[in-house]
Amino acid sequence: MAQRKTNQQGILASLDWVTIAIYLVLLVFGWISVCGASYNYGDEDIFSMSTRSGMQIMWIGTSICLGFIILMTDDRLYDTFSYVIYGLMMLLLFATIFNPHEIKGSRSWIVMGPLRIQPAEFAKFATALAISKLMSTYGFDLNKWRDLAIACGIIIFPMLLIIGQKETGSALVYSAFFLMLYREGMSGSFLFTGLAMIIYFVVGIRFADVQLWDMPASVGKFSVLLMVQIFTAALVEIYCHDRQRALIVLYTTLGITLGAVLFSEYVIPFDIVWVQLALSVLVILYLTYIAMEWRIKEYFFIALFTIGSIAFFYSADYVLNNVMQAHQRVRINVLLGLEEDLAGAGYNVHQSEIAIGSGGIEGKGFLNGTQTKLKFVPEQDTDFIFCTVGEEEGFVGSAGVLLLFLALILRLIHVAERQPFKFGRVYGYCVLSIFLFHVFVNVGMVLGLTPVIGIPLPFFSYGGSSLWGFTILLFIFLRIDAGRNLIRT
Repeated sequence: MAQRKTNQQGILASLDWVTIAIYLVLLVFGWISVCGASYNYGDEDIFSMSTRSGMQIMWIGTSICLGFIILMTDDRLYDTFSYVIYGLMMLLLFATIFNPHEIKGSRSWIVMGPLRIQPAEFAKFATALAISKLMSTYGFDLNKWRDLAIACGIIIFPMLLIIGQKETGSALVYSAFFLMLYREGMSGSFLFTGLAMIIYFVVGIRFADVQLWDMPASVGKFSVLLMVQIFTAALVEIYCHDRQRALIVLYTTLGITLGAVLFSEYVIPFDIVWVQLALSVLVILYLTYIAMEWRIKEYFFIALFTIGSIAFFYSADYVLNNVMQAHQRVRINVLLGLEEDLAGAGYNVHQSEIAIGSGGIEGKGFLNGTQTKLKFVPEQDTDFIFCTVGEEEGFVGSAGVLLLFLALILRLIHVAERQPFKFGRVYGYCVLSIFLFHVFVNVGMVLGLTPVIGIPLPFFSYGGSSLWGFTILLFIFLRIDAGRNLIRT
């Protein structure tokens, strides 16, 4: 009994009260925002359970209780039962695919009377626990293909199940775990490849129909293939430390491409993209030959990067027009400036930009936002809650909220780095990666900088599932951190 009391005192002393304070402040600001977004002229009691603001108070209260319960449990339970928790959550995600309740085209909600639960929100902490358990096992090494494949499988499996629920936005959140993998030693080439694919997609689709000067060539295709060749040469320099061959690849491709451009412009017009494709094939053959001749696998991997880049680029248009759903395709086209649909897919973003812009420097004041009170912005108390902050609190309030999230992220980095065991550090970076992704994408889509994929702003968006999910995710980490100095018996 005395030992247990001593441990409880040790937990309280070891708790990261700074993070808890930031959490509580975010809850308060979040409730104020929900109140402002959901308030209707004539409402007399914003604390009534019949209002969204009143219900959010209940969710906040239960979240705080949930956090307290987590802090009172033994932190070793999360390590011991990581795979069990993950397995149960995956079964729940799988069962949700077949649930009969479809809300806004998605089957991601379990409806039990007046209560609606979204399992995808809770699967985040389960996935974080499982990946932390795996990576903390003896002998695990991200540089081993088998270990890397298992780690990626743990991350991708819930993504596939959530996509099966027709909830693409929530599935994309799980890609944030790859930031943690990069911190834990995954080769930067994977992160670079992901960024390169994004660049290929944006440039290729955005300028696909733009003609290169007076030549019958697409600016999008020309630019992407040129980038592929430049990136290939750069990878040879960085990963093979072979400047001579890197320069051979770079100067040969640029020189022949320039000659083809001049020939097409002043002699016979033709599509120079075919020349670039032929050059890319020659580069691939050249790198493959060196890899086989000198038995240096890095050249082979770079050749695979070049092949994958070209294959991805030419499949991107097919995916956009034949795989993606119509509303997703329109959202991407609006974001890239290919369409202007202010009455349709671009309506939400356009109205949120108006709301934020109308707030000015200091905002219109609590409950005085006209755009939000007149319900111009759909989903303004959930996915687009940040526009309420911008309208009512202005630039000052918006900057303050973003600084709070920045403080939370920086604090989580600090806490993660002081963990004595790999399990705690990996879980901590999983937590901050999820928060970083949510804040960046949610605020970005409200400002028109990222596609509208429908994910909540942590501790701000209305709803119990997201608030409980973020609270569990955060407080498990706080409980793991609080046990770092305890004497085990």
